[in-house]
Amino acid sequence: MHQLITLFLCLLCSCVTAQERLTLSEAIQRGLENNYQIRIAVSELEVARNNNDYALTQKYPTISLGINPGVGYRNQSNPASIVVQSTTTSYTVGPSASLNWVIFNGGRIRINKERLKTLADLSAGQLQLQIENTVQDIINAYYQAVVQREQIDVRERVLALSRDRIEYQNVRKEFGQGGTFDELQARDAYLSDSTNLVVQRVTYRNAVRNLLQVMGNDELDGEVELTDDLVYDPTDYDRAALEAQLLATNRSLQNLLINRDLAALQTRLVEAERKPVIGFGGAAGYDVAVQTGTQTFEFGGDQPGRQQELPGVAARTLSGSVGFTASYLLFDGGNRRVRTQSARLQEITAQLDYQSAQQQLRAALLNTLALYENQAEIIGITTQLIENAERNIEIAEERFRGGTINSFDYRQIQLNYANAETQRLNALLNLKNTETELLRVTGQIVR
Repeated sequence: MHQLITLFLCLLCSCVTAQERLTLSEAIQRGLENNYQIRIAVSELEVARNNNDYALTQKYPTISLGINPGVGYRNQSNPASIVVQSTTTSYTVGPSASLNWVIFNGGRIRINKERLKTLADLSAGQLQLQIENTVQDIINAYYQAVVQREQIDVRERVLALSRDRIEYQNVRKEFGQGGTFDELQARDAYLSDSTNLVVQRVTYRNAVRNLLQVMGNDELDGEVELTDDLVYDPTDYDRAALEAQLLATNRSLQNLLINRDLAALQTRLVEAERKPVIGFGGAAGYDVAVQTGTQTFEFGGDQPGRQQELPGVAARTLSGSVGFTASYLLFDGGNRRVRTQSARLQEITAQLDYQSAQQQLRAALLNTLALYENQAEIIGITTQLIENAERNIEIAEERFRGGTINSFDYRQIQLNYANAETQRLNALLNLKNTETELLRVTGQIVR
C-alpha cells in the first residue's frame, strides 16, 4: 500500500509544469496593474478630475440658437366685411439667438469649483486607500503561500522519518526481532503522514490560487515559484514616532478630513443663497412670413364682387433685446434656514467622525504594536522549541533502535517536532502580517 502512495506522490510532483518565478515586489506590481478594485478607483478618479472644471459651475455664459418654422392655413367667411371670403396659407421661419450670463450669485461659482476640486482630492484619496489595502492583501497572501510551501517541507521530513521506521521494522522482522504489530504501527504512521502531505499540497495550491486572485490574474491555475522567503527580521519601532506618522499620513484619516472640508463647503453653498443673483441677458430674432391665397371683395350695390390673388410677398421682422436681471429671494417658508442648520450639523458630524476615527486608530495602533512585540518574543520561544524537538528526534531515534522506548513514544516525538515547526512558521507569518498592518495604518506601506 505504501508503495502506491509513494508512486502517487512522485506522479504528483512530476506533473508540475514549468514554474514562473515570482518575487514579492513583482506580485505587488502586477497586482497594482491588474486589480479590478484599483482599476475602478482609477476610473472614478478620472471622472472626478474631468468634472473639476469651471464649465460645471455656471461661470461662463450660455448661448442658444433656435429656429421656429411653421405652416398655417386659414379659411375666413365674413359677409359683413368688404373681404367676404379669404383663403390663405402662410409660411413662417424665425431664427433666434439668446445669451444668458450669471454675473454674481453670492460666490457660489467659486465655492462650487472648490467643491469639485475637493471631490477630486477625495477620489485620489480613495484610490490611495485601495492601493494600500491591495498591497497589504498581496503581502499577506504571498507569505501565506510561502508558509504553506514550508509546511510541505516539514511534512516531507516527517514522512521520511516514517519511511525509515518502516524499513527498520522490516529489517527487524527479517531477523526475527520484530512482530506484525510493530510493523502495522509503522505503516499506520506512514499512511497518516502521507495523507497529511497530500492535504498540505492541496492547501499550498489553494494559497497560491488565492494569491493570484488577489493579484488580479485571470489564470488562477498557473504554476509559480515564490522566491522570497519568510525571514525573522524584527524592527524596534518607536511608539511616539508611529503615532505621529499615523496622524500625519494615515489615508483613512486624510479622507475624513476631506469629507469634513466638503461638509464645510456645503454649508457655505447654502449660506450663499441668501445673497442676490445678478445676470445679463440678450436675445435676437428674425422672422420671415410669406402668405399666399385668394381674397373675395364685395363693395355692395350693383357692383359685382371681385376675387384677388395674394402676391406672396414676404414680411420680415427683426427684433433684439439686452438687459440685466437682479433677484433676491425674500421668503421661502424657512427652507434655507432648515438646510443651513442641517449643513452645519453635517459639518459637526464630519468633525466627530474624524475625531472618533483618530481615537480608534490610535488605540488600534498601540494594540498592534504590543501584538508585534509579543509575537517577536514568541518567535524566539518557538525557535528554541524547534531546537529541542530536533534534538529529541535524534535521541528518540537512537533509543527506539536500541529498544529503550516504544513506537508510541517515538511517534509522539515525531508529532511534537512537526507541531513545533508549524508553530514557528505561524509565528513568523503572524509577525509579518502584524508588521504589514503597522506599515499600512501609518501610511508607510506604499512609498
